Amino acid sequence: MGHTLIEKIIGNKVGHEVKPGDIVTVDVDWCMIDDIMAPFAIQKFEEMGFDKVYDPNKIVFIYDHFLPATQVDDSRHFRIADEFADKHGLKNVHRTDGICHQLMTEAGYVKPGDIAFGTDSHTVTYGCVGAFSTGIGYTEMAGILGTGQLWVKVPETIKVEIDGTLSGNVTSKDIILKIIGDLTASGATYQAIEFTGSTVDAMSVASRMTMANMSVEAGAKCGLFAPDEKTCDYCKIPYDDKVKALFGDNDAEYSKILRYRAEDFVPVCACPSLVDNIKPVSELKGTKVNQVFLGSCTNGRLEDLRTAATILKGKHVAPFVKMIVTPASRKVYRQALADGTLGILSDAGAIITTPGCGLCCGRGGGILSDDEVVVSTNNRNFLGRMGTSKVKIYLASPATAAATAIAGEIVEA
Repeated sequence: MGHTLIEKIIGNKVGHEVKPGDIVTVDVDWCMIDDIMAPFAIQKFEEMGFDKVYDPNKIVFIYDHFLPATQVDDSRHFRIADEFADKHGLKNVHRTDGICHQLMTEAGYVKPGDIAFGTDSHTVTYGCVGAFSTGIGYTEMAGILGTGQLWVKVPETIKVEIDGTLSGNVTSKDIILKIIGDLTASGATYQAIEFTGSTVDAMSVASRMTMANMSVEAGAKCGLFAPDEKTCDYCKIPYDDKVKALFGDNDAEYSKILRYRAEDFVPVCACPSLVDNIKPVSELKGTKVNQVFLGSCTNGRLEDLRTAATILKGKHVAPFVKMIVTPASRKVYRQALADGTLGILSDAGAIITTPGCGLCCGRGGGILSDDEVVVSTNNRNFLGRMGTSKVKIYLASPATAAATAIAGEIVEA
């Protein structure tokens, strides 16, 4: 019997074969702590009696949710984290560089085959490079800070095969939304989702990041892509035999297999206020919007901004509609500035903000009020996510978002 990708990653770490349901203790390659959870993880670390961290070079602090600060207490999080980093000699501290899930691969930390944990549910994003990554609580993180280890239960795997060529106005965001709709928001609870097929092979790493990022919205423990040459180019590592061995075997045992034809996908939205409430954009045409958001750890990468710029070039955002663009990192911001992408978006009337999580997590940078409608490229549309509980949030691709900004109502690109 062969092995799934998650079984291989975990098995490689513990030094023996594993199967779903096994409980094993793994050595942690990377742990990421965001500014929200830093004070709580640090407090627990100290309560547990630790006086030093397991490896200061494997711990990454990233301030992204509270920057720029919008509430007086936010600065306390920065101060506590800075003091801890200074005391324990932590060098990997990002204060204004971008969103944590973009940076963990972009900055060269997580690589294929690694095991990483973070204090945010969208830590699953790093599965885009063939790593096992998932979100944990601050108590678990405190234990890792002191020991460098964590126990995990090996998950079952749902295999998703996608073959064929996508239509021009369909993106990986449409694909993952469709899959979440089919699985439901709890249909993959504590399972890995392994994405395969010719369509997946043709995707950029950025597109895979979008799908890995949203795997958790179906309850998944992680969303995984077998690493390939594109992955290794992105990670700046050789495409060697160790990396080539990271794939799900044909005779591996899966809990479920979903098969799709790329040609059958259409632009979709997740409608208020559940991420699995999926409808084709064609059925929502005419829905008036007050705001459009392009960004977040789901769709704030250079290819996303370029997609929107291609649609918005020479056009303008509709009257009375606000379009907010938040690049996922400082690097993405600079790239989009250098190649003219941000210029096109700005000329079209978009508001360009500093990289961060503010609007997505409802802390600032464009939150909405009662009965307003937003089309957003982020990952969650829960009640109260981006303002009051009466805000209506539609999740969509960058292409749909850009076309909607121009029309002032939901439309296909």
